[in-house]
Amino acid sequence: MATNSTRQFAVVTGASSGIGFELAKQFAENNFDVLVAAESESIETAASELAGLGAQVLPVRVDLAAHDGVHQLQSEIERAGRPVDAIAINAGVGVSGPFADTDLAAEMNLLRLNVLSTVHLAKYVVKQMLAQGSGRILFTSSIAGTMPTPYEAVYGASKAFVRSFSQSLREELKDTGVTVTALMPGATETNFFHRAGGDDTKLGAGEKDDPAEVAKEGFEALMVGKDHVIAGSMKNKLQAAAGYALPDPLVAKAHAAQAAPGSASKK
Repeated sequence: MATNSTRQFAVVTGASSGIGFELAKQFAENNFDVLVAAESESIETAASELAGLGAQVLPVRVDLAAHDGVHQLQSEIERAGRPVDAIAINAGVGVSGPFADTDLAAEMNLLRLNVLSTVHLAKYVVKQMLAQGSGRILFTSSIAGTMPTPYEAVYGASKAFVRSFSQSLREELKDTGVTVTALMPGATETNFFHRAGGDDTKLGAGEKDDPAEVAKEGFEALMVGKDHVIAGSMKNKLQAAAGYALPDPLVAKAHAAQAAPGSASKK
């Protein structure tokens, strides 16, 4: 990637589709060149589309659930030869179903991607941004991070971690020139529920938000330095408010009715 560009430079993980791809579009449309990373080979197709928006685009195919994968991404960022002005740490997966029945290997992979790689990559980029005295960090959490999430127990816990982590970092980094924002969407029209095995749930089969709108809200919150944004429908904002305000057992029961296997066919 050329270093004489007058545009800023952003990194987006999980950028081959869904919210991550739409976040990369927001950057490309707003005077950023972008390094986009994902495990899927479709990251190359995504990069080609993004380049059509006038940005310099560097695609990196990497498995961030692997420790060495994060190091590989760090090496590619350094090879680009440009300071990171913004990063969207967005890559994540879900696992749906009763915890007693779900696959442990899938859940350990979830934790490596959603939690460990988030900390690993943040450690690298925070140090770099502090050294340059500026930067913007966007973490993709979820409204699931505000509540108990039966039948998505490990996923919800991982997003609660990301939410807490982002807000803790924000406080530590105040007055340094580095801002931290948490993007907290609800159910969004992506491949998330299919990959998680949740197609037959009310959440998986129900109406979902447009990932382009979710990404736009996240990008705008990042650029003005908000601490977090609950993106998408008013329903998401109400659910997040309930997650904060209502007793956990009540919230858990409500979520279970939406996330239980087979709930899509129940009235």
